[in-house]
Amino acid sequence: MDTAYLVKFSGALFAIMNPFMTLPLFLALTEGMDAGAQRRVAIAALGYTTVLCVVVAVAGNRLLGFFGITVDDFRVAGGLVLLMIALGMLDGTGSTAHTGTTAEREQHAQLSSVAFYPIAFPMIVGPGTITTLVVFAAQAHGAADAGAFAAVLAAVLVALGVVLYFAGYIGHLLSQTLRVVMSRLMGMILAAIAVEMMTTGLKALFPGLG
Repeated sequence: MDTAYLVKFSGALFAIMNPFMTLPLFLALTEGMDAGAQRRVAIAALGYTTVLCVVVAVAGNRLLGFFGITVDDFRVAGGLVLLMIALGMLDGTGSTAHTGTTAEREQHAQLSSVAFYPIAFPMIVGPGTITTLVVFAAQAHGAADAGAFAAVLAAVLVALGVVLYFAGYIGHLLSQTLRVVMSRLMGMILAAIAVEMMTTGLKALFPGLG
């Protein structure tokens, strides 16, 4: 198993699916619900997220092949998307590409259930998450890497599930300052991984750059 692969994938996936960044949006969309209703939404959202992640990881590369897109093409384009999301995290503006616009979130907050849209998609499984899963799934060679990929994904999903399930309690514990610090830190990590992703893709597409 490639340790560098494990570290990069762990850092990228946790940064882009950071449960603590999802928490304020989750609380806003479930405002007015009692604890039981919030937890039912959390469980449903986690289920939808798990299914989406597995489908993307398994079928993502096949879908790229269907459209004649190489993994290196996707590394460059996806790396750019990740970089935009990371810059939004660093300057505090966020990214509508990953979480949806305010109008979209407000519109779908009126639905009977917001677990799938907009919480699971695109708040959690947005373009950034899809890019990360597709690119790192393509780099998983052999049973050891595949096992590491599955373990990292499972760990992040468990962390996400715990945070959303206890969202009301955790929301009272986390100060705004701590949330900001965490967002900036995750943004910096994600930006570094995005640059590395684009560099790798560009070198493969244009060998002369190496």
